Amino acid sequence: MANYKDNRFYDLFNRQSANQFKIGNTTYKERIKKLNALKAALETTYKEDIRKAMYDDFKKPYLETDLTEIYPVISEIKFTKQNLKSWMKLQKVDTPLALLGASSYIKYEPKGVCLIISPWNFPINLTFVPLVSAIAAGNTVIIKPSEMTPNASKLMAKIVGELFDENEITLIEGEVETSEELLKLPFNHIFFTGSPSVGKIVMKAASKHLTSVTLELGGKSPTIIDETANLEKAVKKVIFGKFTNSGQTCIAPDYVFLKEDLKDEFTKLFKENLNQFYTDKAEDSKSYSRIVNKEHFERLTSYLEEAKSNHTQIAVGGNVNSDDNYIEPTLVFDVPEDSKLMQNEIFGPILPVKTFTKIDETVDYINSRERPLALYIYSKNKKNIDYIMNNTRAGTGCVNHNLLQFLNPNLPFGGSNNSGIGKSHGFFGFEAFSNRRSLMKQHTIGATDLLYPPYTNFKQKLIDLTLKWF
Repeated sequence: MANYKDNRFYDLFNRQSANQFKIGNTTYKERIKKLNALKAALETTYKEDIRKAMYDDFKKPYLETDLTEIYPVISEIKFTKQNLKSWMKLQKVDTPLALLGASSYIKYEPKGVCLIISPWNFPINLTFVPLVSAIAAGNTVIIKPSEMTPNASKLMAKIVGELFDENEITLIEGEVETSEELLKLPFNHIFFTGSPSVGKIVMKAASKHLTSVTLELGGKSPTIIDETANLEKAVKKVIFGKFTNSGQTCIAPDYVFLKEDLKDEFTKLFKENLNQFYTDKAEDSKSYSRIVNKEHFERLTSYLEEAKSNHTQIAVGGNVNSDDNYIEPTLVFDVPEDSKLMQNEIFGPILPVKTFTKIDETVDYINSRERPLALYIYSKNKKNIDYIMNNTRAGTGCVNHNLLQFLNPNLPFGGSNNSGIGKSHGFFGFEAFSNRRSLMKQHTIGATDLLYPPYTNFKQKLIDLTLKWF
């Protein structure tokens, strides 16, 4: 190993590296024991502390914390426990007749020392879900959570410190400089969740050591609503998907494509259902979160100010309160294409709406931009649904709902190109933290044993037969 002793995390990394084979050789029962301990911590011991930390960081409602932070991790643990034994077994595969006398297998072995860099928007969920996969695969892990949610980070550090020896799993709090130092180390795998711009920095750092990466990024996820959709149900689901966590969700609908003649009815239903969800003053609702910090609040308010100056129609909302990092759920029409709302991932409670007359307009527009993490369509028209799904590319998709694809551990979760590299959740998460090692066992004399030098005419004939028939 190269000399990294000038790095303040070198000693910790070195100890985890020395410990990786001991951890990698643990049985599925030993790994499940660790997962059970984490499960108990989240659903019992620290449940109230998690709720409080999420509220203190951005006033996240308790029920929303249970649904979006705790439940996904518990679900991931349960699914992993049910399947881990079979995932860890040697996977037998076919052996060609030309290699008669041998058996072939795939062995899922741990990658080794892994780094998980998690984001602020769902800190518990997006830290511990990949950790479940890393534990299941038998790795040692260093976790660096976001500094933007200090209460959650502090609590997670306590949980990890109580459950695990730091030579196996540890959590390091710190600012951006901490991540920069960690990224200098030669990890065997890096799992990063965040923005595409930072994902490029992580990938560049990983390339210096040829470290494999899983990058869960984001992008502008479109939602298409055609004339056949149940509009009231579609509006309810879009409001839920967009304004959960105050829009700070990587797979939230970023903008809506609406059939042109539905605009007035959509706006009417939007107002009605928004009031049902959050009352006519969302600022006083106990079901509505806040923006995580002043920096992101100012970013979003600058988007709104630019929109107002460009004569964008603010159909609903638009009010803010800087004292509380509050931005009202906002619906806007006629947003210029060169505006920040249409060029950047919004990551907040502002929903632009574009209208279309023909369905192929939506496909042309989506394909002219970077590939999104999610794409949603509300429709009863199978032809339209198939056309959208077959002629666009996105990391994930959902028909007649949104966000729910994240919660199914049988589905791979991840992006495509600008929205991410690699997949996670369930077996796909286990696979991301594993090396698929090929194994072949020779049992008897094989055909190749007859082809050792010196080469003769007889051996040439054997090769000719092999090329033709096997």
